[in-house]
Amino acid sequence: MYDLLELTSPKNFVIFVLILSRLSGMMLYAPFFSTFPIPMQAKAGLITILSLIMFPIVAHDSGFAVPTNLITLTILIAREFFIGTLIGFCAGLIFIAVQMSGHFLSIQMGLSVGNVLDPVTRQQVPVMGQFYLFLAGIIFLYINGHQWLFTSVFDSYNAIPISSNFELSGPMVERIIYATSQLFSLSFSLIMPIYAILFITDICLGFVSKMMPQMNIFMVALPFKIYLGIILMIAFMSSTAVYLSNMIQEFLQNILNIFT
Repeated sequence: MYDLLELTSPKNFVIFVLILSRLSGMMLYAPFFSTFPIPMQAKAGLITILSLIMFPIVAHDSGFAVPTNLITLTILIAREFFIGTLIGFCAGLIFIAVQMSGHFLSIQMGLSVGNVLDPVTRQQVPVMGQFYLFLAGIIFLYINGHQWLFTSVFDSYNAIPISSNFELSGPMVERIIYATSQLFSLSFSLIMPIYAILFITDICLGFVSKMMPQMNIFMVALPFKIYLGIILMIAFMSSTAVYLSNMIQEFLQNILNIFT
């Protein structure tokens, strides 16, 4: 174990700062931690504690040489921060897909005009998007996704140690682009049963409008689709939670394979 004098030595202190930088970058875009308004003091304390936990193992396995000038040290800190940011951003894509699911469903139900304030982005977002986002956050904690995030950063030191030169290779960029390209299919697959039923309902209401032109179908369809959508969400809640849990675990594992 490292005592206080060893920790404050120039080499170990620089290693600690580099570990802190990678974790800080991950926390900036990581799902749950960046999705919900967690106080910055809590995030800073958690990052510091995790850095202290990782420090002995990372420092023991690294053949790190202390930079001889400030420019090199700044480049190293920026590189570690970028690696952490890349890990957090890729992992956070799944929450973007989930929020997109709520957006699509809000449009189909006719609730796209009923927006709420997202406390993180400070933007008006559909209420269904926030609902699915909170559901994903609960499931993320239930499957220990937060532990996966910290494990992924720790395991990334095996593939990208602090003493090596990091560059975005062709296969890594290809896997990141592929993960990004899955956003639409993942978001749409989450709400496919509800969306399909509401789409068929639109077709049926269209036929009713043609057969009964004297009926104001718009005034009937709008509340009917909202009630039907809510009933369908409740009916499919159990299966949606199971599917979302499997989807998050599979997506996070694919992201982990990129950086390990």
